[in-house]
Amino acid sequence: MKISLTQKYNVPGPRYTSYPTVPYWNEADFTSEKWITTLKQSFSESNSKNGISLYIHLPFCESMCTFCGCNKRITKNHSVEEKYIQAVLKEWKMYCDLLPEKPVIKEIHLGGGTPTFFSKENLECLINGIFNYAVKAENHEFSFEGHPNNTTYEQLKKLYDLGFRRVSFGVQDYSATVQKAINRIQPFHNVAKVTFWAKEIGYTSIGHDIIFGLPFQTIEDVVDTVEKTNSLKPDRLAFYSYAHVPWIKGNGQRGFNDENLPKDAEKRKLYEIGKKLLIQNGYHEIGMDHFALADDSLYKAAHNGNLHRNFMGYSASKTQVMIGLGVSSISDSWYSFAQNTKSLEEYYEILESDKLPVVKGHILNNEDLIIRKHILNLTCELETSWTSESLNFIELPEVLIALTEIENDNLIVIENNKIKITEEGRPFVRNICMAFDLHLKRKSPETNLFSMTV
Repeated sequence: MKISLTQKYNVPGPRYTSYPTVPYWNEADFTSEKWITTLKQSFSESNSKNGISLYIHLPFCESMCTFCGCNKRITKNHSVEEKYIQAVLKEWKMYCDLLPEKPVIKEIHLGGGTPTFFSKENLECLINGIFNYAVKAENHEFSFEGHPNNTTYEQLKKLYDLGFRRVSFGVQDYSATVQKAINRIQPFHNVAKVTFWAKEIGYTSIGHDIIFGLPFQTIEDVVDTVEKTNSLKPDRLAFYSYAHVPWIKGNGQRGFNDENLPKDAEKRKLYEIGKKLLIQNGYHEIGMDHFALADDSLYKAAHNGNLHRNFMGYSASKTQVMIGLGVSSISDSWYSFAQNTKSLEEYYEILESDKLPVVKGHILNNEDLIIRKHILNLTCELETSWTSESLNFIELPEVLIALTEIENDNLIVIENNKIKITEEGRPFVRNICMAFDLHLKRKSPETNLFSMTV
């Protein structure tokens, strides 16, 4: 019996927010000193031209959502806020002391965890503390993730006054059955309220995150969620596949059984129906699993060829340096990656000894840099070429062999030194990137590392 493309390509694979992916970092060759050297080099090359990005991880949540694989600490004790912010600001000052001039910040993203766990006063303290040692880029883009159940009007207004114009609200799904299964009870009224508040205050890009493939989720659930989303008309959407990774310690993905999850063609149908409804309502598909209205900066960046992808996801800002602050955060100097400890206690302990809390990373070699550019092109522009020597991979037969079958399945077109992903190939962008992933090819994982690609 002939299998479908979905069945064929629905395999475990990375999400490609970086290349090489974290499990394939060469930690043995990495040191904090090497990381700092590459950071200084990249900063000198790019700070005055494009500025830098900051990702700040705020890990606290009041309750555990069982779909979430992020690094978080569950607590209702809000006295933890001040200590954490002071630690983040100390880490930031240590970075600024290493750099030859004041950083020009083009992009800030507050992620988590739940950034809106923090009071407006502590969020203000955090952002003002950042700019004690930095300046804002002229066309900066500051964003944060808000939980609809606890985001207040005062938080939205305070962050707006501090320069934030983008906010994304985690919706996931409006079905009561699905919400119970993932322990995320969140009425539509709460999402509507914070969305209207953000519009009233003046936010220019409001995003909603919705997920397909959740436990017990049906076509009717997706249609209802998308219709409710359309009624609020957020400027952009992440409509992405649920990443089922129950083997990761502490992620909480054990509140339902595997048989409760839609699979393969059934799961893909949830996306295709949701996508069709979104396009009918004026949204444009961007890269992998993202949609935006024509006046949103994400659509404009994709249209103009300026779309970028990093550990924060898709961005309209292209920066060469991204510094990650806070527990588990990942930094990127383009030439290397560095990750902070995932332990909150160790994070505090290392900072108290006046050291950066970096515990692992990867120095990219020339091959890594070439492949990284191709994967960025594929995920952002849905095409890549090798017309310049800096992007030449013809001497890498492993890539060409893997692309042959993908081309035969009409997922890509190869001609004139260019690879272009077809419309049929859009659901399989991650699989196409995997053809370029030489680390993955040379050493297949022996244990579960990645979620399914489709």
